[in-house]
Amino acid sequence: MFSPEGPRLSELAVQALSSVERGYDLLAPKFDHTPFRTPDSVLDATVAALLESGPYGSGLDLCCGTGAGVDVLRQVCRDAVTGVDFSAGMLEVARSRRRPEGLDVSWVRADARALPFGPEFDLVVSFGALGHFLPSELPGLFAQVHKVLRPGGRFVLPVVAPPRPGSLAHAMLLGFDTVMRVRNAVWRPPFVMYYRAVRFGDLWRGLERAGFRVEFLALPEFGRRRDRSPRVRLLVAEKAEKAEKAEKGEGRPPLAP
Repeated sequence: MFSPEGPRLSELAVQALSSVERGYDLLAPKFDHTPFRTPDSVLDATVAALLESGPYGSGLDLCCGTGAGVDVLRQVCRDAVTGVDFSAGMLEVARSRRRPEGLDVSWVRADARALPFGPEFDLVVSFGALGHFLPSELPGLFAQVHKVLRPGGRFVLPVVAPPRPGSLAHAMLLGFDTVMRVRNAVWRPPFVMYYRAVRFGDLWRGLERAGFRVEFLALPEFGRRRDRSPRVRLLVAEKAEKAEKAEKGEGRPPLAP
């Protein structure tokens, strides 16, 4: 699961017994060599889908980590790109990475549950971050994303189909979540990291309640499962345009299905 450059078991143990923030501060120098980083194949497929409806103006990578999502935004945004995370260690690694000439990137240390921005973004992306929020925290998180988007702006994130019950992958995720729940029951501070906490239906309903129009789009690069359902979907949540624009039929074109 880990490359030779990744963390040792002893390092992972120390990180797992820390808070989420402290754990990621410690993991940051080796994070890109772990399976926790979003695969390049998913990042590239997200870029391809966004280019169909772009370009966008300004973009925000929510819980940006070491900046993989920022590199997605730099390919589809024309004005400005910002990465926000509450781990100083992850932001330090993100800042140190070499990037091609182009848009400058702003890095902001902040909690995603209290974003220090007004409605200044046309696109917000997030990769692999939702498992760090308890279900009770998601309404507030979605409200924050809604707050920082301009009318017509989009919140986009890839969502992998959950493994089938009874499969080895399902057993591994269930085992991991069980270990984390036991850990959090007996150890403080808690380390919130659950892979099975968020379902498609819960995402859909939560985002609609926050004021978004929601759709799930298949990413064709990953094919379909035996039941013909997509292996990976792109969640696209759009903030309503101003009333006068909606009446005129203006606005950004939809992403290709």
